[in-house]
Amino acid sequence: MVGDGGRCLRKLNSAITACEKCPRLAEYIRQVAQTRRRAYRDWEYWGKPVPNFGDPDAKIVIVGLAPAAHGGNRTGRIFTGDESGNWLFRALYEVGLTNQPESVHRDDGLEVRNALITAVCHCAPPANKPTREELQNCQHWMKATLRCVDEWKVIVALGRIAFEWTLRALKEIGVEHSVKGSAFAHGAEFALNDGRWILCSYHPSQQNTFTGKLTREMLRAVFERAVQLGR
Repeated sequence: MVGDGGRCLRKLNSAITACEKCPRLAEYIRQVAQTRRRAYRDWEYWGKPVPNFGDPDAKIVIVGLAPAAHGGNRTGRIFTGDESGNWLFRALYEVGLTNQPESVHRDDGLEVRNALITAVCHCAPPANKPTREELQNCQHWMKATLRCVDEWKVIVALGRIAFEWTLRALKEIGVEHSVKGSAFAHGAEFALNDGRWILCSYHPSQQNTFTGKLTREMLRAVFERAVQLGR
């Protein structure tokens, strides 16, 4: 029997998938799905806003920036099918939050335990850069997600933009805090006024992982702390 959290998340995910608030993004994700990348020419791309993924009773909420054009926009599952996702899911597996260390497609048997993965923008943006207006449009979904998964204790923000827009969403749903977006730093952690937490990590983008700005040990340490705080 699906609990209230599960029903809420299913309804919310259906609404996210049907969203067309941002014409530029709607056109882009459809165009990418039609043209495809040569390596994935046999795939039927998702080509829609990518929903949340994970445990509706999660104590840990993981917030990314947006799906990748040939990752989540292809597979239909956030952080699935690209190198960023490979890094993220290996770290989650190592701290006991998933049942397997990789995420290839949305029917690969991956289960996320005690964590929910979302993003501040649910459509893949051109050049991985959503506009301010597009991020604002997606705030409705961010606020709805945090209300739906209402047992959360810890948010892990992957990157500065995810951190800044999560802080906005928290204020707007009544979670008071004095945290400033400029306080972002890898490994930083902030107690919110209601006793919950927000942790910061560099995003596991290739720009960060290929250059060594983010290592596997650094990423795992953030999630080890999240698990500790989420008990």
